[in-house]
Amino acid sequence: MSTERNFLMATAAIALVTGAASAAHAQGSAIDLGGESGTAARNFQRDRNIAVLQRPRPDYDAAGVRMGSFLAYPRLMVGVESNDNIFAQKTKTISDTVWHVQPELSLASDWNRHSLLVYARGDLTRYSKNDSENTDDFGLGARGRIDVSRDTNLTGGASFDRLTEPRTSPNAPANAKEPTSFDLTKAYVGATHEFNRLKLAGNFNVAKYNYEDTATAASGQIDQDYRDRTVSALTGRADYAVSPDTALFVEVTGNRRDYRQDRPVVALTRDSDGVNAYVGANFELGAVARGEVGVGYMKQNYKDAKVKDVDGFGARAKVEWFPTQITTVTLSGSRAIEDSASNKIASYVANRADLSVDHELLRNVILSANVGTGKDEYQGSTRKDKVVNAGLRGTYLINRRVGLTGAYFYEKRDTEGLIADRGAEYEVNKVSASLTLQF
Repeated sequence: MSTERNFLMATAAIALVTGAASAAHAQGSAIDLGGESGTAARNFQRDRNIAVLQRPRPDYDAAGVRMGSFLAYPRLMVGVESNDNIFAQKTKTISDTVWHVQPELSLASDWNRHSLLVYARGDLTRYSKNDSENTDDFGLGARGRIDVSRDTNLTGGASFDRLTEPRTSPNAPANAKEPTSFDLTKAYVGATHEFNRLKLAGNFNVAKYNYEDTATAASGQIDQDYRDRTVSALTGRADYAVSPDTALFVEVTGNRRDYRQDRPVVALTRDSDGVNAYVGANFELGAVARGEVGVGYMKQNYKDAKVKDVDGFGARAKVEWFPTQITTVTLSGSRAIEDSASNKIASYVANRADLSVDHELLRNVILSANVGTGKDEYQGSTRKDKVVNAGLRGTYLINRRVGLTGAYFYEKRDTEGLIADRGAEYEVNKVSASLTLQF
């Protein structure tokens, strides 16, 4: 089936969803400053119900520490995990007990207008038997919003993170002696304005990736400089509210991916320019369901003539269903072009679908389950990876300062294609427990 036919069929499906929405008329962080301000969303509010993990719990949410016109939120998580395949290998798997310590401090404004959040966080990981896997990650950042008027707001933010690529990543070097560390620097600015039924939004963001070289088990060195890059994207979006419960949108994003190294230093010049164009609907079906579905076209053009351009059908969706006030079912999916870390392959098309269920057994007991699947289609190669994952989680909020969490996670990756093209295969099971302290 051609890309054009797929696009037309998907557009028709959006129209059906929109028609249905029109006929129906339509523990997350309490200091999250993302999204719209409350002053510019009269025709775009989707708040008839609140997802279980986003619901305020006044008796159990952190109270914060007053610091003038700001509130400070200190938080510490200490956890232990049993991992039966820490190196994500198909054979000769090695298990270990892993300890996690995650301190965090957020400082949030308490203003009538505008908002600002500054944060610092850490993630210290220690392995009982394999200390080569130990990591010390951290992040610093700030984001804010300026309410210019009742219908206009400006947003912006910046962050710096020292991160570690997990062994289960399809981009992780198979023969690395230790995990790959990298620095990620990000910044963004955005603006939103509402003209009654019409809402216009624009956003520019940039991200810089800087990878550290990694040693091999044979005392060699894996040069990771070829992965260093700067990715910038400019997005424009227009939403039109056909009713208080349904809005149609058009969104176009242009991106540029600039790599640090070009040929002949590396086998491929990975620089590219791309575009993603979506049409879709943002809707709320009474207090029963809400979501956003978008379909369209994606394309990535590569500077190197040796690399084939990639284009085709693009999509993203997230729909929340509320069968009861204490249960949230979330279905999400996407299809996008991602960069590959392979020396011979520049990109792959990532297909994802996830289903999660969150249930508030008691006001202070939250149960969650999720299952997901994915397929990565490597361009210019016979390689295709299939991933399945599933998880269970239970959280017991003892009081507003103490919480306990237990979880199980499973993931499996299979790869097919010519032997020279294939990636790593693995199966991982993790069981964890954690204690969270907050103020």
